[in-house]
Amino acid sequence: MRSDRRGFLLGAAGVGLAGLGGCATARPPAPPAKPAFRAVSPLAVVNARPERIMNITVCLRPFRPAGPRLDAETVGDKLVVHNYGHGGSGWSLSWGSAREILPKALSKGEKDIAVIGCGALGLTAAITLQRAGANVVIYAKERMHDSRSARATGVWSPDSRIAKADAVGPEFAALWERMTRTSFRTFHSYLGLPGAPIEWIDRYVLWDAPPSRRADPVGFAHLGSRVADLTPPMEALPPEAHPFAAQVVRRTSLPMFNIAGLGRALEAEFLMGGGRIEATEFHTPADLAKLKQKVVVNCTGYAARALWKDETLVPVRGQIAWLIPQPEVNYGIIHENVSMLGRRDGIVIQQTGPDEGWGYNDANEAPDRAEAEAAVAAIARAYRIAA
Repeated sequence: MRSDRRGFLLGAAGVGLAGLGGCATARPPAPPAKPAFRAVSPLAVVNARPERIMNITVCLRPFRPAGPRLDAETVGDKLVVHNYGHGGSGWSLSWGSAREILPKALSKGEKDIAVIGCGALGLTAAITLQRAGANVVIYAKERMHDSRSARATGVWSPDSRIAKADAVGPEFAALWERMTRTSFRTFHSYLGLPGAPIEWIDRYVLWDAPPSRRADPVGFAHLGSRVADLTPPMEALPPEAHPFAAQVVRRTSLPMFNIAGLGRALEAEFLMGGGRIEATEFHTPADLAKLKQKVVVNCTGYAARALWKDETLVPVRGQIAWLIPQPEVNYGIIHENVSMLGRRDGIVIQQTGPDEGWGYNDANEAPDRAEAEAAVAAIARAYRIAA
């Protein structure tokens, strides 16, 4: 293994040497045993220093104990189809959620449809409606790059704070699985595009002691086993196969969203399809009366708590420390309850807390510099050498 300030080059570098002067009839050496793990590609070390923090952002994930709201109701002369409350799974479930609300939005035969919200759920719903032949206008206070969706971690996480296990009915798991599989297939159509809006990365989970299951004081629904076939299982790595200081290291591969590029790609696709985005702010459901469209799809995320007086929405605070991008860091790690993703738009570092209840019912959107610097320091300690 060779190391420098940028990373480790690990692999099968051993060379078996045969005796050149031996007997011609000697048995050739047996081939080396195939390792039980896939050798790690060269991994660049994250330059995890607080002075490289270029931004700190906070996102309030819109959690509903009963899961996402996907029902329809009549408000005045409007049919309102709801599409919000996906917790920490908004990006991951967005296409599947859009597919679920599509029949409801088209049930009246209307071709002119309004979508409220220009985040992950709003854009994917609008494009899905366009593909079904609808004429769509998005009304939103903010464009994608200013929305809460732009402050998301960007990792494939379809069951992250999606519902409470004791608050959903027996049919919810099947609905969730259907949305997950639909989203997974749809996102794959964005692989290989310029700017890499979607790409697969390796993610390493590090423990300094034998791993144990994270405590869950809230009682979230954990449904990932239903779609375990979509991503590779965790594999344990021996010490010589990675550059990390932890005693236990496991690896898997999963999709990652480069949200800056993905958001712009979705906006461009929507506009090229004939869509329009109008800057509009809504304060009460009565404000929908000013829209000419008779069908409205409500994709307002956490803002639905105030707009729709939905007191079941619980904020789950998540803060990201953004480090200056390192194009050579194309993987993710979890260490000391801190997540790092090497995205194209920056190194994304987020404190995940000692248990699943971290950030639950915390509506504070003010950045915390001390939290950010502590998270960066935890990533710096993950490596055997410093950056």
